[in-house]
Amino acid sequence: MDIEASSKVAVVPFLSKHIPDQYTGQHPPKTSTNTKYCYRHHPDLKCRRQADEPTMEEVQKGLEKLPVSDQQAISHVWTIFSAAPASQRILILQGILTQCCFPQLSFISGALRDLIRIDFISALPPELSFRILSFLDTTSLCKAAQVSRRWRTLADDDVVWHKMCEQHIDRKCTKCGWGLPLLERKRLRQTKRQMELRAKGKIIPPRDDYVEEPLDRKRLSDSDDDPETTRRAKKVCRRASSSTSSSGIVEETGSLNLKERRQRLWKDVYSERYKVESNWRRGRYQSKIFKGHENGIVCIQFDDTIVATGSYDRTVKIWDIETATEIRTLRGHTNCVRALQFDETKLISGSLDNTLRIWNWRTGQCINILRGHQAGVVSLHFEGELLASGSVDTTIRLWNFNDKRTAIFRGHTDWVNAVRIHGASNTLFSASDDTTVKMWDLTSRACIRTFTGHVGHVQQCFPLNLESFDEDECMDDVGDIASPPSDENPQVVPKNISRAPTHMLTAALDTTVKLWDVATGRCIKTLFGHTQGIWGLSADSLRALTGAEDGMLKIWDIRTGKCERTVTQHVGPVTCVALSDSRMMSGGQDGEAILYCFKPKV
Repeated sequence: MDIEASSKVAVVPFLSKHIPDQYTGQHPPKTSTNTKYCYRHHPDLKCRRQADEPTMEEVQKGLEKLPVSDQQAISHVWTIFSAAPASQRILILQGILTQCCFPQLSFISGALRDLIRIDFISALPPELSFRILSFLDTTSLCKAAQVSRRWRTLADDDVVWHKMCEQHIDRKCTKCGWGLPLLERKRLRQTKRQMELRAKGKIIPPRDDYVEEPLDRKRLSDSDDDPETTRRAKKVCRRASSSTSSSGIVEETGSLNLKERRQRLWKDVYSERYKVESNWRRGRYQSKIFKGHENGIVCIQFDDTIVATGSYDRTVKIWDIETATEIRTLRGHTNCVRALQFDETKLISGSLDNTLRIWNWRTGQCINILRGHQAGVVSLHFEGELLASGSVDTTIRLWNFNDKRTAIFRGHTDWVNAVRIHGASNTLFSASDDTTVKMWDLTSRACIRTFTGHVGHVQQCFPLNLESFDEDECMDDVGDIASPPSDENPQVVPKNISRAPTHMLTAALDTTVKLWDVATGRCIKTLFGHTQGIWGLSADSLRALTGAEDGMLKIWDIRTGKCERTVTQHVGPVTCVALSDSRMMSGGQDGEAILYCFKPKV
C-alpha cells in the first residue's frame, strides 16, 4: 500500500516496529518478536474472528466512491490501527470515541451487538464446554444443538446427557421438579464408569453418530469432577445393583440386545423416559383387561413379560402381559390366595388355608409347601434367601431358604396384613389390623419402633428411599409419631440402621395414606382423597398408587401429597395394585385385572 512521502517519516518507524516483516525501512527485522495476540485474533484459536465478507464488500464499495486522496488517507488510518498492538489499539479507539457525535455513537452501538458475539462453546476446552452445557435444561440443550454442527456434537454428547439422566431419573430434580422413571438397571451399571472417564477425558469410546473429528481430550483434567454428581451417581448405582425392588415387582428391563444398548445414546434414553413421564402427568395410557378368575382378585404382581394374580377362587393365574391371555393356572390351595410374589425362577403364594406354596411358575409345578402358621397367611415378601409371612394368627414368620430355619416375631395383636423385608438395613416392616406399623430387627427379632397414627386397620406398608426431600415444606402432621423401643428391648439398634429406608408409606381402612420419616418416626404428611378404606398400595421414588373400597385408583405425588389422577374402571372395590416405571395394574372384586400402560405408541 502506497503512503505519501510526507507521512512516511512518521509512519514507517511505527509500522516497521510492529510489523517488521513488511516494513523494514529503518529497523532490521528481529529474529523474535513479542507480538501478543488477543484471544479473538490469535491465529491458533478457533474463535479467531474472521472478516465478514458481505460487510467488507460494502466497505470496499464505499471506499471506491471516494477520491483517491481520501482513499489513501483512510487506508493510512486502517494500516496504523491494524499494525498497532492491543494496548495502543485501545488508546486509538478512546481517542476516536471522544471525537464521535451521537449519531456516530449510535451506529457503533448497533454494530457492536453482533460483533461482540463469540462462539465460546467452540473456543473453550471440551471439559469447560461440557461443564457449561450441564447447567442447561433439556429445552435449552435441544436448542443449543441447533446452533451449529460443533454445538450439536457437544450438546448431544453422552457426558452431558448422562448427567441429565442422573439428575432426573428415579428422583425428583430440585431445580425443575420433574422426575423420570428408572432406566434399565443393567445399562446404568455398565456405562457409569465409562461416562466418568469420558468427562475427565481419559477415554474416547467410538461414536458412530459424530460428524466431526473426535474432541481433543488432552486438556481435560480431574479438577472438573463434580463431587456432588459423583455422590448421587454412586447412590443410583447402589439402587441399581439391588436384585429386586422393595415393592416386590420385578423391574422392567429393556428389550434391546447388548449390542443395541452399547450403541444407544443417553439423550435417547432421556427422551424415551421423558415421553413416559409426560404420559403419566397427562393421563395418556392404553389399558388391557385380564379376565378369567371366577371370583375377586386380591393380590397381583407383574414384570415386563408376565402377570400373576391370586384370587378368592383359590387359584393363581399366570398371564401374558402383551396379549392379556392366560398362560397357566396354579392349583393346590384349598382356600383364598391372599398374597403372592415371583421372580425369574419361582413364585410363592400364601393362602387362608394356613400354608405357603413355592411354585415353578414356568411349568406350574408345586415345589414345596411351607407350614407353620396356625391360621391363614395374608401377606408375604421375600428378598434374597429370606421369606417373611404375616398371618391371621397375629405372628410373623421368617423363613430362611438356605438353612431351612424359621423365626417367629410376636408383637401385633391382630391380623398382619403386610410385611416388607429391607435387607440393606437388616430390618422388617409389618402392618396390622391393630392400627399399628412395626419396624423389627431381623437378627434379634426385637421391635425397634412402633408407628401409631392410623385409626383404622392398616393394610399396607411400603419403605422408600426419597432423596432431596424437604420435610420442612411438607410437614403438615404433628400429632402422629412412632413410639421408642419397648421396655423389654430398650437398647435394640440394628448394625445397619444407617442404611434403613428414609421414609415409609402406609395405607389403612381409615381412608388415608401416611408418609413417615423412618429415622424420627414422625408422620410428615397425610394424603386424603379416598372416600372408603384403602386396600392396595404401591410406590416408587416418584409416585404412589392406591386402590380402595370406593372403586377408585389414585395416583399421588408423594412429596406434595397431591392426587395427580383418579381412574375408575372397576365395577366394584379395588383390592390390589402394582406399579412399575411405565405401567400400573389393579385387581378388583369384579374378578378383573386391568393393565394401564403409559409407554408412548410406536
